[in-house]
Amino acid sequence: MAEDNFTVSTFYSSWKEYQDRIKGAIAPLTSEQLGLRTAPNLRSIREIAMHVVSCRAYWFAAFMGEPRGIELKMYADWDDDALMKQGANAPTATEIAHGLDHTWQFMADCMARWSSDEMQQTFPDEYDGKQVELSRAWVVWHVMEHDLHHGGELSHTLGTHGIPADFPG
Repeated sequence: MAEDNFTVSTFYSSWKEYQDRIKGAIAPLTSEQLGLRTAPNLRSIREIAMHVVSCRAYWFAAFMGEPRGIELKMYADWDDDALMKQGANAPTATEIAHGLDHTWQFMADCMARWSSDEMQQTFPDEYDGKQVELSRAWVVWHVMEHDLHHGGELSHTLGTHGIPADFPG
């Protein structure tokens, strides 16, 4: 995004607004509210939000090897089922909101630094038993669509329980 253009800037600023609305919906929740789910076999609000934070940390820091601090490594581990179900020791709404902010800032710093050529750099991965090469651009898209997907899931779960959420769309 170093060679900025209007379309890319629009997508990133809209993504940032969406991120802020997710954070705004999560931050005031009680521990009990974070534990709400739409069905017993589906993730709770806490688990969904932790999964969003974890995905960001994994793809940007672990998969692409961007420099990170110990705190970002902690976020990558948030998708661990045992951690999500720790009850009283599970992250609070404030901690999850901080995780959303911290991972967002990390991603924004990366995207601001990368040139168009760097966005095309690829990383090896395995998908469906086949070796593939994933570009930074693909990873950015994947994390954005992941945020949108799980943001919708959060909005639905909050709405099911009568908790207002100011999500676009």
